[in-house]
Amino acid sequence: MTANERPLLIPAAGLAAFGARLLAAGGCSEEEARRVADRLIMANLTGHDSHGVARIPRYVGMIESGLVVPGQHVTVVNDGGSFVLLEGGAGFGQTLGEEAVAIGCERARDAGISVIGLRNSGHLGRIGDWAEEAAAAGFISIHLVNARGRSIVAPFGTPDRRMSTSPFCIGVPWTNQPPLILDFATSMVAEGKVMVAAAGGPKLPAGALVTAEGLPTTDPAALYGPSVGSAAPDPMLGEGALAVFGGHKGSGLNFMIEILAGALTGSGVNRTLREEDVKPFANGMLSIYLDPERFAGRAAFEAQVKDYADYVRSARPAPGHAAVLLPGDKERGLKAERERDGLPLAAGTWRGLVELGQRLGVDPGDLRPRSG
Repeated sequence: MTANERPLLIPAAGLAAFGARLLAAGGCSEEEARRVADRLIMANLTGHDSHGVARIPRYVGMIESGLVVPGQHVTVVNDGGSFVLLEGGAGFGQTLGEEAVAIGCERARDAGISVIGLRNSGHLGRIGDWAEEAAAAGFISIHLVNARGRSIVAPFGTPDRRMSTSPFCIGVPWTNQPPLILDFATSMVAEGKVMVAAAGGPKLPAGALVTAEGLPTTDPAALYGPSVGSAAPDPMLGEGALAVFGGHKGSGLNFMIEILAGALTGSGVNRTLREEDVKPFANGMLSIYLDPERFAGRAAFEAQVKDYADYVRSARPAPGHAAVLLPGDKERGLKAERERDGLPLAAGTWRGLVELGQRLGVDPGDLRPRSG
């Protein structure tokens, strides 16, 4: 399938059930398998296909290689009341992330603010999940994430790999309104978007990747090298790199996130020139939780949020734009559309899931995709 072919459409509920069976056959408990699959499906529903079910073959491979350990829970390394440092023990990020958010909200409820460090986590998935969890509990949250062992991003001014994708996320609750959620990688695109494109999904934007010579490209082979055609391509095998977003500004933000999420939490930075710093993949996350009531007061805060949101939305849309959107608007629109019509999935992604099922003895049953 080429990138301009129509995707397959698959019902979300059936795909979630199939994904959970794959993960359970791969080594997860049924409870954790369902949790992980549901989080991945939510990423697909909200348009973050880079963090959706395309990752299941990679997750199973990580279990098999020992890079992620099913059944792990956070343990407390250091408890300072409104500050807590947690150890993830290479567990699934979808489990550890939920537990870290629950602790962060509990402590912010007591003190008005909390800072939670999570180290040595498996892939944390869509970071917007954690901001939404906090917002549902009434808290503003800020999340900085690094990816140890993943030099796949070129800093501004070089084609050489030195950085990870270093996601950044802010969530703001808003009574009787969907929360405001800003969630993005500090690379131009998340690595998973390249994986989806390699499987026949949407083309990458111009300049999303750079070749080893520093030339812009959209060819996933720049990142994956000879593994580009597999269901779980390895981003460490390419000679090129992901590009940062926003030039020197994005590069600087990426660097600072790495320091705070990796070095400060003790999870470890992506790597350094020292060989002992070359460690297996893990996410580190530094999160801040704020109770609006302790600052301007929730009612006054939300009144200002509404006034400003209305002011921004009142702006005239530019040609080619239907409306001025706030953080989270696009995701909510896609979720409603995909719940109604089915999840669009690249043919290569579906094929990878089916092939994994054949290897693990898991049949998709009556789940049959239809052409988009």
